Amino acid sequence: MRVVIAEDSVLLREGLTRLLTDRGHEVVAGVGDGEALVKTITELDGLGELPDVVVADVRMPPTHTDEGVRAAVQLRRAHPGLGVLVLSQYVEERYATELLAGSSRGVGYLLKDRVAEVREFVDAVVRVAQGGTALDPEVVAQLLGRSRKQDVLARLTPRELEVLGLMAEGRTNSAIARQLVVSDGAVEKHVSNIFLKLGLSPSDGDHRRVLAVLTYLNS
Repeated sequence: MRVVIAEDSVLLREGLTRLLTDRGHEVVAGVGDGEALVKTITELDGLGELPDVVVADVRMPPTHTDEGVRAAVQLRRAHPGLGVLVLSQYVEERYATELLAGSSRGVGYLLKDRVAEVREFVDAVVRVAQGGTALDPEVVAQLLGRSRKQDVLARLTPRELEVLGLMAEGRTNSAIARQLVVSDGAVEKHVSNIFLKLGLSPSDGDHRRVLAVLTYLNS
């Protein structure tokens, strides 16, 4: 896996680099602001060496507000196949929604203070690089909560909303069943109902799980 890290804290950037390289991954570049991130990815793409994934902080110079996530959104538009994992201290709802709406593949949004284990973080980076998702449950809760007044959500039962939140965390049906203390068959029925109510047909394939969440975020 080839990674570019965008983090203005030198110590944290070096720490992330060490975590990934110690596990056999290649960090091809490390930058300290959003402009440098976009420039670096553009240059690598020009050389035919686009990385598998970008790990970017939300707040970076010069204003330390939303430069990182704005750069991430820009990169997703320019390079739809590029995995982007955003790290943040908080949920920036506007750009988080825009980031997730751009594509159903290769996107993540994790809260720094809630990453409990190194392995958990590295697994999330790998998952995003491979085209999967990595969404912190708190991010999902805030973004879904923002949309709960929308008519589309009225179609789902409270239990289906709960299942959808667990789906967005990347959990399998079996894991959801264990969490809710119900049978696998019950979860499969809830998931099928969610897809049906959101108009997601079997032809959408495995990405229906992500598309279900994105439907809410953009309703």
